[in-house]
Amino acid sequence: MAQNSPEFKDSEMYRLLRDEDIKAFNQRKEAGEACDLAGADFRNLVLTGINADGLDFSGSYFRGCDLRGVDFSNSKLEGASIHDAQISGTLFPTALRAEEINLSLNHGIRMRYY
Repeated sequence: MAQNSPEFKDSEMYRLLRDEDIKAFNQRKEAGEACDLAGADFRNLVLTGINADGLDFSGSYFRGCDLRGVDFSNSKLEGASIHDAQISGTLFPTALRAEEINLSLNHGIRMRYY
């Protein structure tokens, strides 16, 4: 799992997400470009439309993010926090219990798998 405090990554793929250029991020991801997003700070970003398939967001911080409709079902979210995020229509990994999602959404608790 990533470190406890979220960080600003020094990578072009991360910068695309910070700039909310989801289309360019998805194109580069689908072209096979790798990205390290574990432990990243995504505070208050609009990430709707991101292709999150297979991405490692463990330890990441999504406070206040717009995650509506994002499919995280094949993503790693261990230790991530979604406090005050918009999650309508968001798919989470099946191993992540609803209680964990609610605790993270309402209280900022980092999500754990069982």
